[in-house]
Amino acid sequence: MNVGAKGSGRRLRAVAVAVVLLGAAATACGEGGGGDGGETTSASVSAPATPSVKPAEDADDLARLDARMDGDDVIVVGDAKAPHTVKVYEDPRCPYCKKFEQGGAEALTGPVADGDVKVEYVIASFLDENLGGRGSVKGANALRASVEAGKFPVYHSAVFANQPADETTDAYTSDFLLKIANTVDGLRSSAFDGAVKDMKYQDFVNAAMKKFRADGIEGTPTVYVDGDKVTPEKAMYDEDAFEKVLKDAGVPVD
Repeated sequence: MNVGAKGSGRRLRAVAVAVVLLGAAATACGEGGGGDGGETTSASVSAPATPSVKPAEDADDLARLDARMDGDDVIVVGDAKAPHTVKVYEDPRCPYCKKFEQGGAEALTGPVADGDVKVEYVIASFLDENLGGRGSVKGANALRASVEAGKFPVYHSAVFANQPADETTDAYTSDFLLKIANTVDGLRSSAFDGAVKDMKYQDFVNAAMKKFRADGIEGTPTVYVDGDKVTPEKAMYDEDAFEKVLKDAGVPVD
């Protein structure tokens, strides 16, 4: 569901893939960027001039899903009484999170719509510290604002659909996040726009990041199905493989 990588024994934690070219370096989706104890790396940040936007895939299906807050740090999609729970830890700037959202997560839309699964999202923002810029923080704030507007599932999908190819690009400015919102029917309003521009939900951003760390999560995406971490990690990036994970957990999947 619009609700990453592959490597021997890759644990989704503080993994840094340092690519040094003319003094620049880039990190993967691990907090701290230190691999197995290496030093944290950072990257020079660039911003696209006038990025184009595209709508979420399966927007009509996603628009039928409900989202709400659970406390001040978790966004929940689906029926609160659903017998199965999928917990997802993501950072808006993480390319592997996009890979999950456009891969394995596609298998979640049906079970969530049918009331069999609820998805709990913890939206982290650590990549700003690793890469520089404010894209993760601004993205997390905008996602929270979309919950208030009743449009989180579609907007969440659209944000990842418009993620820049290079994670060092600090694309998620307020203007770009509002431009993405134009693709979601009924999302733009003075309340939503103001929340995005003024960082209304900074407290949520802080609380979600605190929960991310308190839960001992060290990289994104990290996904649990009914309390069990999804392994092998590559299962997260393929819809059929993730569907099997759900079936093995007893989730009815068509």
